[in-house]
Amino acid sequence: MKKNNEKGFSLIELLVVVIIIAIVAAIAIPNLLASRRAANEASAISSLRTIHSANATYQATLGANTLYAADLPALATAGLIDTALGGASGSKSGYDFLATASTTTANYCAQAEPQSTSTGTRSFAVNEQGVIYQYGAAGAANTACGAAGAFTVGAGTAIQ
Repeated sequence: MKKNNEKGFSLIELLVVVIIIAIVAAIAIPNLLASRRAANEASAISSLRTIHSANATYQATLGANTLYAADLPALATAGLIDTALGGASGSKSGYDFLATASTTTANYCAQAEPQSTSTGTRSFAVNEQGVIYQYGAAGAANTACGAAGAFTVGAGTAIQ
């Protein structure tokens, strides 16, 4: 029992505060992770737009109006994309990027795959037409971008 001149919190009061903080954290953390996934996916879409614009610039300047850059490091070497996308790993914001292009025809394909389900749940692909397609499962864009820049929509849905 407390005397009138004693100050401080009782054990029950502290436990109530800890329980309230735990409930708030249990509600907030899943929302935070979902927001992070959505931000990573938006960044991947934006990066594919950048890759598409860089490939159009490459074709008009260095590709003699017929050929696209062979891969992402070629775009980085030309100074058209940053080194995060055009580096050896081609990773940015929890997504891995890959681009292939034909050496004989004017087509290319670029894809973005999530590194794990915590960084993203959809994969994306874009081709020379500039339409970005989403694929519901991680790894599904691998079927869209074939060898030498060949692009097959498959189970993709156009989003942009």
